[in-house]
Amino acid sequence: MKTIFLSIALSLLLPFTNAFATPDDERFQKLANEYIEQTLQSHPEQATELGDHRFDDRLTDYSPETRAKELADAKAFREKLNTFGPDAKLSATNGVDLRILKDNVDYQIFDLEELKDEDWNPLVYNQSLANSLYLIVARDFDSPEKRIPNLRKRMEGIPAVIAQAKANLKHSPKVHTETAIDQMQGAVGFVREGLNPLLDRAPQMKKELAPLQEKTAAALEEYQKWLKEDLLPRSDGDFRLGMDKFRKKLRFALASDLSVEELMKRAQADLVATQTAIYETALPLYKKYFPNADAATIADKKKVTTAVLDKLAEQHPDDNTIVATAEKVVTEATDFVRKKNLVRVPDKPLKVIVMPEFKRGQGIAYCDSPGPLEKNGETFFACEPTPKDWTPQRKESFYREYNNYMVRDLTVHEAMPGHYLQLAHSNEFHAPTLVRAIFQSGSFVEGWAVYMEQVMAEAGYGGAEVKMQQLKMRLRVICNAILDQSIHTANMSEQQALDLMMKEGFQQEGEAVAKWKRARLGSTQLSTYFIGVTEHLEMRERAKAKAGKSFDLRKYNDSVLSFGSPPVKYVRELLGL
Repeated sequence: MKTIFLSIALSLLLPFTNAFATPDDERFQKLANEYIEQTLQSHPEQATELGDHRFDDRLTDYSPETRAKELADAKAFREKLNTFGPDAKLSATNGVDLRILKDNVDYQIFDLEELKDEDWNPLVYNQSLANSLYLIVARDFDSPEKRIPNLRKRMEGIPAVIAQAKANLKHSPKVHTETAIDQMQGAVGFVREGLNPLLDRAPQMKKELAPLQEKTAAALEEYQKWLKEDLLPRSDGDFRLGMDKFRKKLRFALASDLSVEELMKRAQADLVATQTAIYETALPLYKKYFPNADAATIADKKKVTTAVLDKLAEQHPDDNTIVATAEKVVTEATDFVRKKNLVRVPDKPLKVIVMPEFKRGQGIAYCDSPGPLEKNGETFFACEPTPKDWTPQRKESFYREYNNYMVRDLTVHEAMPGHYLQLAHSNEFHAPTLVRAIFQSGSFVEGWAVYMEQVMAEAGYGGAEVKMQQLKMRLRVICNAILDQSIHTANMSEQQALDLMMKEGFQQEGEAVAKWKRARLGSTQLSTYFIGVTEHLEMRERAKAKAGKSFDLRKYNDSVLSFGSPPVKYVRELLGL
């Protein structure tokens, strides 16, 4: 382990290094830090994202030899972790982190042995081909004079990554290759134009880098051509994961022993219950907007719900106004959270941006929070404009889905008090190791964001109109889980998927089409929203039952966020619930 890593870690962990640590604590902490150091060296882009900038001049090695070594190392490390038996004397924090680390090492072994994404998924390589450069440019964590040499080194390493991608990729699914082609167009533009905000601050270095900058853009254009002319014609791979791999991957994604069968049963039951809830919310609005409706129509749940959602969709942004709309709503939501005293609001910068082109194609928006080791704490709330080749009708459909009321709910999810707020709290968590900083639980993170949508609606944010969108988003979350499993294990067709989303989830066609694509590009992640929010709501009910009349929502929410981003079951354990 390098001294510089220890100095970073110890500065974070100083409050926890005391005389009460047991020999088992010390042994676990040493092992965990060794594994984390190895992980960061092997995946330098991940280190950069976390805010550890020692490896900013490197790119991941995707060669079969390196992956074989990673697998052997992971298995050897798992054996070391197995030496901590049930009688190991560990602190509560280390006891949780041991189990988190075991699960993540097991997932790494499963990924390298069975999933083998590098052999079929071209999107894997975009982490090095475009995002590695973006991570150095996006946040102002050091001077241009310190960052630009690392930018140069990474650009110099891109041809080797392209060569590995060409050697490794065999039978990719067509949808993955098509998406990689689209994203590569954005990557070329980013190399030519997106580096300039950093390079312009060091004119001489910019001039010296210009030939390499153009050479890199040309290499990416050539790679895009290879994707189109070589990989795409033989992209006959199946995007469906299959039941066996899906079942295994789901356990890791959810950090839960919940079976795929039980998940589906819960989702289908919740679909019916939420359809009833959205109708009950829609009914007063329907009578307001359509005062002359007859009794038969009023009794038709789907007609009433659809009519109200269609009415609300009339007010919507477009490609030119979506960012400004989101900026306004962030301020509005932040003021509301403070006024209602729902949760502590961190004093960290949040910036709404247009999603970089090379990141598009997998979702309307995302929250890009700084890593726990990052000096610059700026968070980016990125919104994706519609693709240039979409027809006006399809664009209209998309923004009817993301209307002015839905943008409020989306902003709650991605920014305030969802991902931005939760991850800012998470970055404040300090422990004897960086296990929770690196291995965050997707179901906790996504579940919190969906949970806060409900909390905000319960507190009256945006009135019944936003409550409609919150319930519609809840239907989307439920449909996500059903889609995820049905597509990857039950051969769900495109038409069946669109019918589920549009007829049962009341989604616009543009959103449904985009989700069909996203569901094919990934697996199990779409289930994390549903299971996560279910676990968060169940945990809140336990806390309410335990506290009785003394239950304080602000104190409860702050307590939940005080443990970083571990699986919900560990938060429940640490809270004594």
